Amino acid sequence: MSEQESQIALIFFGGAFLIIMMSTFIVSMVVLHRQRQVQNRQKLDHLKAENEKMLLHVENEIQQETLSHIGRELHDNIGQLLSLAKISLHSSKPEKQAEGKEYIVQIIKEVRALSKTLNLDWVESITLDEFISQQLEKIQSTGFCQTTFESDHSFLELSKNQKLVLIRVIQECLNNAIKHAHPNRISIHIAKNRSLRKIEIVDDGAGFDTSQQSQGSGMINLKKRMETIGGHFSLTSKVGNGTHITLELPF
Repeated sequence: MSEQESQIALIFFGGAFLIIMMSTFIVSMVVLHRQRQVQNRQKLDHLKAENEKMLLHVENEIQQETLSHIGRELHDNIGQLLSLAKISLHSSKPEKQAEGKEYIVQIIKEVRALSKTLNLDWVESITLDEFISQQLEKIQSTGFCQTTFESDHSFLELSKNQKLVLIRVIQECLNNAIKHAHPNRISIHIAKNRSLRKIEIVDDGAGFDTSQQSQGSGMINLKKRMETIGGHFSLTSKVGNGTHITLELPF
């Protein structure tokens, strides 16, 4: 074989080798890319399943809270009205019997109102501002502490899932303030900037050490709930200086 033929053969085999190497590299990259796609899809499916699980848990908690409320209303309010109606209707005086009939009408109204809260339809029929106002009015009406609420109505446009999570997180924050902080005042302020909507929940109560594990686990749970709707939870507190909670949600 001549020198020229040897060079041509060398070039041919060298080119073939490069082609094989490039083909192997390309196939490897395609396989790696597909593996990453599968892994990312699995991660997304897992995250979606976790979010759906969290939302279902939130729904169950709200339903339990609703059932507890109905139980209290049946015992404290409707039970009392039924007793008064029974006493009035057993009276021989016409005016007392008339009072008894009025009690029955009031009882029917109360039962109808309670029946509407047996499912989560009420979540769609109420705005977040209205819910917060009702919660704060209940707290103040008990004489537990003073409350204030200011809003620029930036949370009027919410999906059902967003509203469910925010309602439950706010409930939890208010319950914690009542149980542990013993404040003189609880304030909630809603405002927005260009990209974020904020809910600030502030109390002037006892405050606590945020490094304590028992409090930390509760905060982690609230953070996870906000993350399921693309939001953010933050808390600052110091013993003797109250607690400041911020809930942020992008537009």
